[in-house]
Formats: sequence, structure tokens, C-alpha cells
Amino acid sequence: MKPIRLLALSLMLSAATPVWADPPADIVQSVEALRQKIGAPGVSIAIVEDGKTTLSRGWGVRKLGEKAPVDAQTIFQTGSTGKAMTAAALAVLVDEGKIAWDDPVIKHMPWFRMNDPWVTREITIRDLLVHRSGLGLGQGDLMFVPRTNLTRKQTVERVAHLKPKTSFRSAYAYDNILYAVAGQLIEEVTGQRWEDFIRARVLRAGGMKNATSDSEERFAVANRSWPHARLSGPLRGLGDQQALNERDELGRNGAPAGGLALSADDMAAWLKIQLAHGALPDGKRLFSEKQAAEMWAPVTPMPITQLPDQLKPAQPTQQAYALGWQVQDYRGHRIISHGGGVFGSITRVVIIPDKNVAFAIMMNSEESGMLLGLTYELLDHYLDQPDYGWTTKWQDWYAARLEGGRAFLEQKAASPVKSGPSLPLTGYAGRYRDPWYGDIVIGQGANGGLTIDFTSTPRMAGRLEHWQYDSFVTKFDDPAIEPAYVTFSLDADGKVTGAKMKAVSQIADFSWDYHDLDLKPVEDKK
Repeated sequence: MKPIRLLALSLMLSAATPVWADPPADIVQSVEALRQKIGAPGVSIAIVEDGKTTLSRGWGVRKLGEKAPVDAQTIFQTGSTGKAMTAAALAVLVDEGKIAWDDPVIKHMPWFRMNDPWVTREITIRDLLVHRSGLGLGQGDLMFVPRTNLTRKQTVERVAHLKPKTSFRSAYAYDNILYAVAGQLIEEVTGQRWEDFIRARVLRAGGMKNATSDSEERFAVANRSWPHARLSGPLRGLGDQQALNERDELGRNGAPAGGLALSADDMAAWLKIQLAHGALPDGKRLFSEKQAAEMWAPVTPMPITQLPDQLKPAQPTQQAYALGWQVQDYRGHRIISHGGGVFGSITRVVIIPDKNVAFAIMMNSEESGMLLGLTYELLDHYLDQPDYGWTTKWQDWYAARLEGGRAFLEQKAASPVKSGPSLPLTGYAGRYRDPWYGDIVIGQGANGGLTIDFTSTPRMAGRLEHWQYDSFVTKFDDPAIEPAYVTFSLDADGKVTGAKMKAVSQIADFSWDYHDLDLKPVEDKK
């Protein structure tokens, strides 16, 4: 995807006219060819150069099996790229003098608690956004992934039960739960729900006319994409592409961490604001230049993942998390970016400040190799680098990773010790409670087997099948929810004293949806 330089046109432009590189000349054809080759349902891309939208369009369809096309107004769920918008909403409040980045959270939410009293006293608004709280990777996600019956405030109150994995401010570990806290803080300060404040003060104020901040609002938009995934293989990512239930999303309580839906036109408006450091096209400002600098300033050093030789050019030499943004280097240039993913939808937002260029890629499927391939093709285009074949290299890497996970899980399936459970199945039935998640009910099904119900998570229920010894594996009714191992502990009298839970995919190093559930029985089992 190398550019065809429009030299003659460039020479014709006056010196007072901004000159930009233009998107790759063959981008329309190459994205469509890649989409068809991989089998991705829909793609949407926005590119902004020198304050001008140079590309805003879609490819493919909103939902497999239907003809409605993706266009520049089709909204996509954009996942964690919305963290930057929650940070921008807080920046608006900083500009208004209602909060400061280094205010203790309890100054505005006196009832808020972390697990450690000292951390409760010390944790600031800035700390909520930069993944250095001491919580583990994705800790607490099950309170709103994929959905929940809890209110946002109830979710925030349960943060007090999350035991830290490291000491405060000592290490980086990505989390979503503290962005839910940030959303609740916005409500406490303004009296408006996060959804309403960000819609009025960030989305609409920033010219994002199609964007939604609320699930029901999104469902009311006809021109919306549906999520898709490959679930028919032994591991998520393998098998045929299929549409998911569009309500399988980040639960509302976690929306400040990634609950927005935007179109390509909306993304173009957002990227213009970023490149203009908070300024709007009409001369007004969404947030001040001072706050723009704050949000891009690196705060928490991030460990650098070692990539294989064919991907080494993508490996940064330095990488850090800022306020809702990731900051790193690529081929000698500073890159501001963030990825996003919810069930069946993925997004990448990238800013190249010294080129005054930014772009966003949104997909209504989980084809990460395609997303990263397009990302680095565009980066190389705007940094005037030779063709490196990024789309093929990223696709090959993801395919190998999935194959390794498939082989691992097949080996696990073939290797349980041939043993029966210690108790009759009725001995495991009952209500169990985890301090931060809440109640899980294990019952008996009509066929005599065990059932499991995550009571705070609608539709997260299914069977509990014996694995080995006193370990069982969940088989959820909803195929989009990945299984987990449940291992019971017994006392000397053969009575269940508790159970530990860990996701199958977490064991295979593919996700973190279930974290260290420590279940204790809360009533006598019958």
C-alpha cells in the first residue's frame, strides 16, 4: 500500500494552502480485497490530515446475511478507545475548576473505598486513569463484562473488596474498573450520569452527531453495525464468522471504560479535536491546550511485549500510559494511540503529532490481524516507509497464536486424570459468594447434572460438567461466553468449604474475564 505521489497536483497548490500526503491511492480497493480475503463483515476508516478529513467511509455490511452497507455514518462499538473521551470529560471539569487531576478521589466521593485504607486516602483522579492502582490485569471485569444487574454505584462500592496484586503506584496493570469509578465521579460532581454528560459536553459539543453513549440510544440507531466473532472452533477466533447478540457488550456500568459507539464521520471530528489540542472548528474549545498536553503526557511506564523477528519494527523502545492514551515510539516518531474491543467489535485510534495526521479503523468483527495490519500500513504510508507487508505478517502471527492456543486446549482436553468427583453431585450444589462479584448458584439440572448461574450477570448460566477430581468446567448456554474451570475444596469430613474459578482462555493466555473468584458457601446445601 505505497502512495502514488500526486506531485503535479502538489505543485499547483498555492503556498498558503495546507499540503498533506493523501491516503494511499489504492486504499479503497486494497481494504475491500483484504476484507473479502479474511471474511470480515464490515470495516470503517477515518483519516484526518492537517485538520481536513481526507477519508471517511465504510466497506462491507453491517451484519452478515443482510445487504445494508457500512458507510461513513454507520456507528461501531469502539471499546476502550472511549477511555480518552472519559478523560476529556474530566478535562472539561478541570478547566471549569470543579476538579483537579491530583485531587484525592474521596474529596469528591467521600464514600469511595479501595481495599487498603491508605490507598483510599491517597488515590487521585489521575490514578484512576493510568493503570497503576495495584489492581491486577482486568481485575473486577466480571462485574460488568459482558453485562450486569448492578448499578454503577454498586459496582464502584464493590471495588473495596478487590485485593491488590501489587503495591500502589509500583507497576502497570490494565484495568477497566477504575474508569467506572471515574464515570461515577463525573456523576457525583455534576449531578448528571456519565452517559448524559459525555453526550452533551464531549460528543455533541465536539461535532460527533451520530455517536451514542447509551446502549438503548445505540439500539435505536438503524445505521449501526452488529458484532461478529468466530466461535465454532475449539477456541475463540477459530471457526466460521457469525453474528453475535448485539446486546453482548461491555455492561453499562463499565461504559466509561469503553461503552461509546461512533461512526467514521464522528471519529474524524474527534481526531480533528485531538490534532488541534482541544480547539473546535468554530474557534471555541472543547478543552484547553493545557489539558490537551496533560492527557498526552506519559505517566505509567508500560512493559514492552517482545515481538517475533518479522514484527520487530512494531516493537517500541519506550511505552507509557497517559490519561486515556498510550504513548510510544515507532520508527523514530512519537505515536499517541489506543485500541478498543468489546464482544465482536474492535477499533484502533492512532495520532502522529509531528505529521499532523490521525486515523481510526473500526471493525464489526474480531479480526485483530487485519486491524493491526491496516494500522501499520497506514503508519508506514504517512512516515514514508517502504512496503513491509504488515497485513500478511500480522495475520500470520495471529494465526500461529491461535493455533498454539488450540493445541494447548486440545492437550488439556486429552489429559484429565481419569477420576470421579469426591462427592455425589448434589454435594456441590448450593449458593456461593465471592466478596467482589457476589453470588453464584450451583444447582441440579433436570438430567441430574449440575447447573451454574452467575446471578449478577443476566443470561450467564449453563451446565457444570465434571473435569477431574473435584474440578468442573462450565458450559455456558451463550457460546460467546468462554468457559471456566471451577475447583472445589473439601474439609476432612468431605464438606465443601469453597471453590476457586479461573477462565479456560485465561489459562491459555487469551483473555482475563474471570479473575481469582474465591467462592465460599453461604447456605447449607440440600
